[in-house]
Amino acid sequence: MFSNSSGDSRRNGKQGGSEASLTILAAGTVISGDISCPGALKVEGQVDGSVQHARQVMLAREGSIRGDVTADEVVVGGVIDGHVTASERLELQTTAVINGDISTKSIVVMEGARINGSVRMTEIALVGRADPGREARDSRDVRAGR
Repeated sequence: MFSNSSGDSRRNGKQGGSEASLTILAAGTVISGDISCPGALKVEGQVDGSVQHARQVMLAREGSIRGDVTADEVVVGGVIDGHVTASERLELQTTAVINGDISTKSIVVMEGARINGSVRMTEIALVGRADPGREARDSRDVRAGR
């Protein structure tokens, strides 16, 4: 009886693939090197390297990332020393500090958050395309109704 139901739940959990996965780096944990995470990543410790290919990155108040962050959605409460590319949404909480450039479709900045770099926003999620000039042209086309 137990093996049947637990086997079913394991299979159901795996069907979601990266949608269901959550990786947590606990406080006090230090990772040196790049991280590629297809699901959600919560960082309460420190990452000395880039975070790439994530669906969602959540950086706790005590957490820090020394490298670039690329994800669909990024929520920052700690410190990022690197560029942030959020193809859909970026949220900066009151304790957030970003020392680097930002590229995103949508941004929420709470009072107290700090950005030391430039912010580039697009109306369409064009982040990561090969032609950087195309992003500006596509953004103008959308505003012009083309």
